[in-house]
Amino acid sequence: MVGSGINNAVLSQTKESWLYTKLDNQASPALKDILTDPDQYRVQVIYTRIDRDKNNKPHFTSYRLFKKDSYFYPASTVKLPTVLLALEKLNELHVAGLDIHATMITDSAFTHQLKISKDSSAVDMKPSIAQYIKKIFIVSDNDAYNRLYEFDGQQYLNEKLQAKGYKDTRIVHRFQYPMTEEENKHTNPILFYKNDQLIYKQPAAYNTKANASPDPILIGNKHVDANEVLKDGPMDFSHKNNFPLSEQQTMLRAVMFPESVAKKKRFNLTRDDYSFVYKYMSMMPGESEDPKFDKKEFFDTYAKFFIYRADKKQKPDYMRIFSKAGWSHGFLTDNAYIVDTKNKVEFMVSATIYVNSDGIVNDDKYDYDEKGYPFFKEVGEMLYQHELKRERKFKPDFRKFNP
Repeated sequence: MVGSGINNAVLSQTKESWLYTKLDNQASPALKDILTDPDQYRVQVIYTRIDRDKNNKPHFTSYRLFKKDSYFYPASTVKLPTVLLALEKLNELHVAGLDIHATMITDSAFTHQLKISKDSSAVDMKPSIAQYIKKIFIVSDNDAYNRLYEFDGQQYLNEKLQAKGYKDTRIVHRFQYPMTEEENKHTNPILFYKNDQLIYKQPAAYNTKANASPDPILIGNKHVDANEVLKDGPMDFSHKNNFPLSEQQTMLRAVMFPESVAKKKRFNLTRDDYSFVYKYMSMMPGESEDPKFDKKEFFDTYAKFFIYRADKKQKPDYMRIFSKAGWSHGFLTDNAYIVDTKNKVEFMVSATIYVNSDGIVNDDKYDYDEKGYPFFKEVGEMLYQHELKRERKFKPDFRKFNP
């Protein structure tokens, strides 16, 4: 498949059996258990092979495992479109001095909104879109996502994604602190400063459109509600975010290889924007000078599920992983473009799994360490070893991604 979107590639190829056989033949007993019960684990995998031609142009072939885009809670993976649309919005505004480094002061205009005038992670203590993007990519910071969600605005986010053809993606709430559906429709007024001079004032916004799923999405046997009360019956995710796996990988391709997707699916980013995203999407916490992170809490492969996260293993310098992972409510998801600069290997892999053996949603008791992270380690390692052995007519040139 050349230059086609992942949706068409997946639909037009019956390659599930190849990927299943590939994984099953080498699987540990734990992985075999998951592969033989995909409904319980809600597991999905998309592996995409990349072959370069003599001009270094990438050609993609995708292999799909299990159900096409059945619902899973995407957690922090929605931070990727939130970042990309924040960058696009800056480029659309065309305000002199308004860039990712401008000081961003978040005000409040509705219940439960936070006022933010300082960022303790920044050397100069000044909040900015640049600092928020760094924290989102390096350690998946929730507050940073909330600030960009507010800058984008809920209606802008969803209308832009729909217009770009990400038809089933919806982003409708902040993270970490509870807000009602109505409160999440309201986003904060924001002020931007350059050299202590006000250069742009964004008013508070309100989404007048409905973005919830028209049908209930019921998961679990019991759930803990917003008041921390255990309730019988499943949790309804119809008013939660959605980001299907196929749309996740298409969006990652739109970032890493924009020319390989339809024009409308691309983002209006500058060359500097792309360089910034490439640098921080693949950066490890220990490599970051501003902001600095606690190495005990944020070990280097903290947000890199494939291959490395399960063992907290150090990643060799020649491996770069451009990815955005998410984990919440028993769901683990990662969407990655994996590069080995030494052996000239590259591939894309996106996967999600649900590991919640007690069936209680929102109780913070999940099988991430026992089953989730080992799943990503094993699948990632098997695909990487397959890629190491696979012959390529033309070796990839990775200079485009150099920081």
